[in-house]
Amino acid sequence: MIIKPKIRGFICVTAHPDGCAAHVQEWINHVKSKGPIAGGPKRVLVVGSSMGYGLASRITAAFGSGAATMGVFFERPSEEGRTATPGWYNTIAFTKAARAAGLYARNFMGDAYSDEIKQQVISAIKADWGQVDLVVYSLASPRRTHPKTGTVHKSALKPIGAPYTNKTVDTDKGVVSEVTIEPATEAEIADTITVMGGDDWELWMNALLEAKLLAPGAQSVAYSYIGPEVTWAIYKNGTIGMAKNDLERAAKAIDAKLKANGHGRAFISVNKALVTQSSSAIPVVPLYIAILYKLMKARGTHEGCIEQMQRLFATHLYNPKGTKFDEAGRVRVDDLEMIPEVQDAVRRIWPTVTTENLASETDIAGYRSEFLKLFGFGLAGVNYEAEVEPHIAMIQG
Repeated sequence: MIIKPKIRGFICVTAHPDGCAAHVQEWINHVKSKGPIAGGPKRVLVVGSSMGYGLASRITAAFGSGAATMGVFFERPSEEGRTATPGWYNTIAFTKAARAAGLYARNFMGDAYSDEIKQQVISAIKADWGQVDLVVYSLASPRRTHPKTGTVHKSALKPIGAPYTNKTVDTDKGVVSEVTIEPATEAEIADTITVMGGDDWELWMNALLEAKLLAPGAQSVAYSYIGPEVTWAIYKNGTIGMAKNDLERAAKAIDAKLKANGHGRAFISVNKALVTQSSSAIPVVPLYIAILYKLMKARGTHEGCIEQMQRLFATHLYNPKGTKFDEAGRVRVDDLEMIPEVQDAVRRIWPTVTTENLASETDIAGYRSEFLKLFGFGLAGVNYEAEVEPHIAMIQG
């Protein structure tokens, strides 16, 4: 079939397998161009490995450190007349490239929150590796079925305490407008923490510890975001922020357990605002990203997912001079985003942006380009007028 982008709201409902493969190859090429990461990991588990920071972490580990990788993800395969999700195609492309390079790559497609998937991964680690050097937790899901209770929890992207009104942008239509979001209920706050907080990360790490599968010096990292004040009501001080606070609580608890068991450390990496499936769904944030991209590209400091993760691995996780933490014990690779000059410029531009000047005052074109790339569209060298086979089997074993 000939596959074109079909956008509905903040999601694209089609994905291009050849385009996704080209995008994965772009990321592999970037990591290779930076050279080997000295002292990098050799056995890496990535929970949430098919898109965004999780995929970038897996690529960085494999092609920057020659690591064997296991990836855990939940994606939808193709159906008659319908493409698979981009993460499905990304994982196939990564696995083919890794194995062609002589690297171990094994995939687990299923509910990462479930005990069943955890046990499958534990069995595979015992059989194939013996121990793990690094566990990356990069799971992003709008819902979670709790493995102990069977209750389905759904996250809510809402402020807390009072309604919140601010500018937002329809990235497809290019219309700037005001949006008002009603505050979350106590139940919605609790559900969001259950879905997006640190509970599942702890369950994964406890399971690995109990099975004695963590190597001496093993590390674990989970990803978070803080951002500027303009987004705090919906992010840092909203339901997502409460979940991220719980993620930080979990980081401290996991770190203490690792140290007590003679292992390494666990911490949060605070990453840059980027176009992802998750960020596209959050009101206000896409407009901020469009402004940020224009400013950082002008300064020559813009980074995407793969640049962020390669820098995290090379200059923090496996820096021979040691890792630099902030006052809260977090790694900050959002440092170039948060410098005062950039944030002062964001504050100046924000109130001036309208539908009429959106194209000149922001990098909305860059935002749209990055958004389409997530789904395999707009990649150089891909013939989007050609027939392509959408039905590709997942490589699991």
